[in-house]
Amino acid sequence: MWTPPIDVIPISRLALGFLPAVAVVAVLWHWHGQAKVATYALLRMLAQLLLVGYVLAFLFGQEQAAWVLLALMVMLSAASWIALRTVPGPRRLHFGQAFFAVGVGGGATLLLITQAVLGLDPWFEPSVMIPLAGMVFGNAMNSVSLAGERLHAELDNGADTVHARNSAYRAALIPITNSLFAVGLVSLPGMMTGQILSGVSPLIAARYQILVMCLIFGSSGLAAALFLHQHLRRHLHRSSLSS
Repeated sequence: MWTPPIDVIPISRLALGFLPAVAVVAVLWHWHGQAKVATYALLRMLAQLLLVGYVLAFLFGQEQAAWVLLALMVMLSAASWIALRTVPGPRRLHFGQAFFAVGVGGGATLLLITQAVLGLDPWFEPSVMIPLAGMVFGNAMNSVSLAGERLHAELDNGADTVHARNSAYRAALIPITNSLFAVGLVSLPGMMTGQILSGVSPLIAARYQILVMCLIFGSSGLAAALFLHQHLRRHLHRSSLSS
């Protein structure tokens, strides 16, 4: 029987994993004369993942709902703030819209999956709730960001509000829709791969991945729809006041 190659990766071998990334940075430097953004992103990724490893180890050992809820609130706030990078204007003006969209769209989906489908016991089980919340809020963040960027691009090009909204919504769902088409044919998603590497039957892993794909698609679509509805309503209200 095949044994999954799960083991602690030595630092020396982990460093080899940076070689492709370093090559990309080198290309950026050669072609554009600068690679500050990419280098900063890699260093930030390294620091964040090292830090989150310690944070998750702490949270998984607490088994207290308050800590889990605090972690979810931090994740939700960060996702809402980052999602607004592509939206014109000060982020603080639109933060409430993004927070509501990601929180309701992602939170409702997360609640349904963890309580009704998985039946977590306790309901806040950190080792399940936090990783799933990361998937939910992360994908909802991306859909809101794409929706906001496309909405303003369409409006700036003179499109009417209905066309702009519809175009923005379709654009927001492109990444997850592509993932639905490609899963199992082009790629094995991270959760399924991780479970298989951990020795779980591929048939069982497939069930969990189906659940995750529905979770991501639902949260992404709901978050984008909620954000576009709120954002466009405020845009129309401000336009009517200025006219």
